[in-house]
Amino acid sequence: MKEDTDLRKDFPILSQKVHGNPLIYLDNAATTQKPQAVIDRLSDFLSKENANIHRGVHYLSMNATTLYDEARSCVANFINANHEDEIIFVRGATEAINLVARSFCNERLEPGDEILITEMEHHANIVPWQLVASENGARVVPAPITDEGEIDIDQFESLLNERTKLVAFVHVSNALGTINSAKKLVDLAHQKGIPVLVDGAQAVAHQKVDVQDIGCDFYVFSSHKIFGPDGVGVLYGRKELLNKMTPYQG
Repeated sequence: MKEDTDLRKDFPILSQKVHGNPLIYLDNAATTQKPQAVIDRLSDFLSKENANIHRGVHYLSMNATTLYDEARSCVANFINANHEDEIIFVRGATEAINLVARSFCNERLEPGDEILITEMEHHANIVPWQLVASENGARVVPAPITDEGEIDIDQFESLLNERTKLVAFVHVSNALGTINSAKKLVDLAHQKGIPVLVDGAQAVAHQKVDVQDIGCDFYVFSSHKIFGPDGVGVLYGRKELLNKMTPYQG
């Protein structure tokens, strides 16, 4: 394992001083700093490989397309998706959630229906559901958390009913640090035939994520929280569900 001084050398931004002291950065839950390897790779692409993907047959375009497709396969392997086609690149976890809200939920919601979330959700996993629910006469129901900052499993299970059209919850809380038992929560929802989205923005940087083992229908996260570039997000969705979803944008 690297010593602290060696780890700092991997991140150029940490070489500076603030108020006369070496910079200490503790805001990784918001965004991670980029190691030199990522900075170099981005620079290499822009200086040597940059071209439009899936649109040209010249050398640079073909090469960039191959790199892009390899990145999709890499992400699929990273979270153990069943197929690379189950990986959709978006601009961030927030857009991934909005995509599911618009393309998956919008046509399935009717007046009186419910979307079950929890009281520990990030706004990105609250507001998209509120918007799509309000447009369809549905409502968003928050499952309570305990004084210890954990989901009240009994209450969560009791809120699952025939009106619940989707469950969405955070894998790891950005505010509390709570690590939810994603597999157990997904199983409870699936026992009643309810699809589940898991917000994994905070989880993928700290633990191994296996979407097939978790069993979720959708899983979302952002590159900038796992030492990657800004403006890149991932939506994992089971292939049979993605194929039935209407276009998000035209």
